[in-house]
Amino acid sequence: MLDCDSGPSPTTIPISRSGRMGGRSCNWGKMHSTSQPPELPGSDLGIIDTNSSTPRVYQVWEGRNRFYLGGRVIFGPDARSLFLTVFLIVAPVILFCAFVSQRLINEFPHHLGNLIVAIGAVFTVYVILLLFITSGIDPGIIPRNSHPLELDDEVSSISAYWAGSQCDATRLPPTRDVVVNGVVIQVKYCQTCMLYRPPRCSHCSICNNCVERFDHHCPWVGQCIGKRNYRFFFMFVSSTTMLCLYVFAFCWVGIWKTMESYHCDLWRALRKSPVSVFLIVYTFIGAWFVGGLTAFHLYLIFTNQTTYENFRYRYAGRMNPYNRGCTQNICELFFSKIPKSKNNFRARAKGDSSPTFTKSMSSSYTTSLDLPNLSFDLEMMKRQAFAPEDFESISGLGSWETHSRQTDLDHKVNWEISPDLQIFGADLDIESGITDRQKFHKGY
Repeated sequence: MLDCDSGPSPTTIPISRSGRMGGRSCNWGKMHSTSQPPELPGSDLGIIDTNSSTPRVYQVWEGRNRFYLGGRVIFGPDARSLFLTVFLIVAPVILFCAFVSQRLINEFPHHLGNLIVAIGAVFTVYVILLLFITSGIDPGIIPRNSHPLELDDEVSSISAYWAGSQCDATRLPPTRDVVVNGVVIQVKYCQTCMLYRPPRCSHCSICNNCVERFDHHCPWVGQCIGKRNYRFFFMFVSSTTMLCLYVFAFCWVGIWKTMESYHCDLWRALRKSPVSVFLIVYTFIGAWFVGGLTAFHLYLIFTNQTTYENFRYRYAGRMNPYNRGCTQNICELFFSKIPKSKNNFRARAKGDSSPTFTKSMSSSYTTSLDLPNLSFDLEMMKRQAFAPEDFESISGLGSWETHSRQTDLDHKVNWEISPDLQIFGADLDIESGITDRQKFHKGY
C-alpha cells in the first residue's frame, strides 16, 4: 500500500520566495526524497536591498551613447571619429607653426609675425573647443517612455477607424495630426521610444534616440545634431572654414616673401617651401569641403530648415510652417536661449522598472538554480497531484472526467509556481510522467 505523509492538498503546492517547494513526499514503490534546490544568494528574492547603490540613468541608458565623467559628458556611439577629426585639424596647424611661421616672423617687423602665428594657434584651440562642445552635450534627446502609451478617447476613435476589422482596435495609429502655425503636420509614433514624436523630431538609427529638431548624425563629430547643439555645430563648421582660409592665405604670403628674398620666380619659390605647397593643397580641399557645408547650412538657417527636412520634405513646393523670415530665423538660432536638457543622466534610476536592471536580476536568479534537482522536484509535483486516495474517490468516473481533472490540476500547479520554474518545467519530459500514470491506471 502506498504511504503518503500528511500535507497540503494535491492541488496546492506552495513555493517559498527563496525558491524551495513545499508539499509532501510520497513513497512511490520506492522511497523518493525530494531534493531541495540550493540556497539562492540573498535571503529573499522578492526583496531588493534598498541600501545598495542604485544605478544612475546613464548606467542603464537604452540608447547607444557613451558617457564619461560620471554621466556629465555624452557622446555618440562613433565617438572614436573625434580622434581623426582632431588630427585633421591640428596636424596642418602644427606644420604651419613649425615651418611656415619662421619666415613670417623674420619678414614682418614689430612682432607682427609672432602675432600671426599666435592667432592661428588660438583659433585652432577655439575650433577644437567647439568640436568637443558639439559632440559632448545632449543634442536634444527626448526621454523614452517605459511603457506604451494608453489610448485616450480621441486616439481610440482614430485607432478604431484606422485599424478596421483586421487589426486590434486598441492599437495606436502610426501618425497624428498637429497644427503648427496654421499648417497641419503629421507626427509619427516611435515604436522604440513609445511616444509620438514632437514636430521636427526624428529617431536616429545610429544613436537609437529620438532627437528634437533632428538635423543629421555627423560622423565627423560622432554625435547627433539637434536642437541643443546645432548652434555649436554651425560655429564649428564655419570656424574650421575660416581656419583653412587663414592657413591657406599665409602660406601664399610666405611663398611671396620667399620670392622677394631670393629674387626667384614662383616655381623656384615653391621648391624651396615644400611644406607650404602641401598646406596650400590641403587647405584648399578642406575649404571646399567645410566651406560648402557652411554655405549649405547658411541657406538652411535663412529658411529655418533642417538637413533632414530639406532632403525629405522639400519645402520648395509648399509652405514651410517654421519659416518666420530671415531675420527672425537668425535670431532664433543664435540669440535664443538654449533649452535645458530633458534628461538628468546622473539621477538615480528606478531599479525595479529599468529593463537592464530587471534583465540582470533575472539572469542571475536563473543561473543560480540547480537544474537536475529542480527537474526532479517538478516531476514529483505532477505525481503528487494524483494521489491514490484521489482515484478512490473518483473510481466511478469515466476516462473523460479523469483527463479533465488532470488538465485542471496541471493548470493550477503551473499557475501557482513562479515564472522562473515554469521556464524549466517546459523542458521536462512529460511523456515519462504520463507513462507512470498509465501504469498506475492498469494497477487499479
